[in-house]
Amino acid sequence: MSTQYKNHPAGAKAFNKNPERVSWHDKALWFVREKRDKATHGIPEWEELREIAAQIKAHTLSHLDKYLLQFEEQAQANGIHVHWAKDAQEHNDIVLSILQKHNVKNVVKSKSMLTEECSLNPHLNQHDIDVVDTDLGERIVQLAKEHPSHIVLPAIHKKKEEVGELFHEHLNTEKGATDPTYLTRAAREHLRDKFLQADAAITGVNFAVAESGGFVVCTNEGNVDMGANLAPVHIACMGIEKIIPKVEHLGVFLRLLARSATGQAITTYSSHFHKPKGGKEMHIVLVDNGRTEQLSRDDFRKSLNCIRCGACMNTCPIYRRSGGHSYTYTIPGPIGSILSPGKDLKKHSSLPFASTLCGSCSDVCPVKIDIHTQLYKWRQIIMEETNYDPAKKLSMKMAGKAMGNPKLFKMISKVGNTFLKGPRVLIYNPLNTWGIKRELPVPTQTFDDWYKKNNS
Repeated sequence: MSTQYKNHPAGAKAFNKNPERVSWHDKALWFVREKRDKATHGIPEWEELREIAAQIKAHTLSHLDKYLLQFEEQAQANGIHVHWAKDAQEHNDIVLSILQKHNVKNVVKSKSMLTEECSLNPHLNQHDIDVVDTDLGERIVQLAKEHPSHIVLPAIHKKKEEVGELFHEHLNTEKGATDPTYLTRAAREHLRDKFLQADAAITGVNFAVAESGGFVVCTNEGNVDMGANLAPVHIACMGIEKIIPKVEHLGVFLRLLARSATGQAITTYSSHFHKPKGGKEMHIVLVDNGRTEQLSRDDFRKSLNCIRCGACMNTCPIYRRSGGHSYTYTIPGPIGSILSPGKDLKKHSSLPFASTLCGSCSDVCPVKIDIHTQLYKWRQIIMEETNYDPAKKLSMKMAGKAMGNPKLFKMISKVGNTFLKGPRVLIYNPLNTWGIKRELPVPTQTFDDWYKKNNS
């Protein structure tokens, strides 16, 4: 798998060594953000839908035990085997035991950030079980021995030329081929054999319904249906926060999910699973892995509302310009930056600072998570409870004193204005990364001077 950077600044620095890549990565994600905006503007009741979804999630999380037990009862009545896992290791052991029971050697897996979170693939590989990711983007990063860089667009960091080289090496496509249609057809042919040879299918879960004991998986490629319907064993892996109370609530979330993720009205396939076919087995593994601990934190429990649409990543100016691999957690971007400190505060202490706190992530979140507020709150905790970078602590202390002293702040503002009027080389030089591809306006006066002049 790809190298895990020590912290976000180190990963961002590595990503920014290629300005051209940064530029097209930024534009590609902003294009998706614009599609999202067009899709949501076509729904007059969009804000009402967001509010309803947020209320459903708040209610569900407040009664999580009740709905999980109801789901278990209904799923078992439908013939589904239900398993409970307290952490990643237990989840992996459960999945492995099911596969070993059926002498499984070949598995096809759909995109599942939970199985990435639990590092399921390496665990199964260690026991001589071959796992093939069947989502096109996931297969690309798997062949490249990398982690997904985005939860919806896992290979967004790859150019078509890089994919062409990868497929030439592993799938014997023509050397130098870059046509997306040709490459996609080659991947389809390659994966079709994997589906036919598979002994079991593993999928994620987008939503599970307590009322019916069924669950829904949303895809655009049909790989979930191929895997789950052809293989004799289907294992669905689900974080416990994915539960919703009733079937009627699905409509709310399905309308929100695809529009927020890719600007589509709905995913091409919204596959509903309720019971195994005759002669086949269906299992679902309900995974905690720190979720109940996050639920116990009043300031951060709302992060469990997340439906993994990726909208916060597409709009985030930091994520777009630093890439998903710069984050030290499975879920990158703003949402990952509020989930990760709860798992390991010291290891992920840089992530809540990977934000401008502009609030754009909160604005686009379909389930109204106050992401930027939670990022700010994590910052306070990190500064109090960890040995954070002494240089940054000192700079923040100095900035606090400057902003807390009006006379000192005015003096610094005037010095800054004079500095900006000076020779360009003082700002636009290789030593000042903030000057790269940024052009600051030439100041004419301080805000304080302007305010006195216009309000006298």
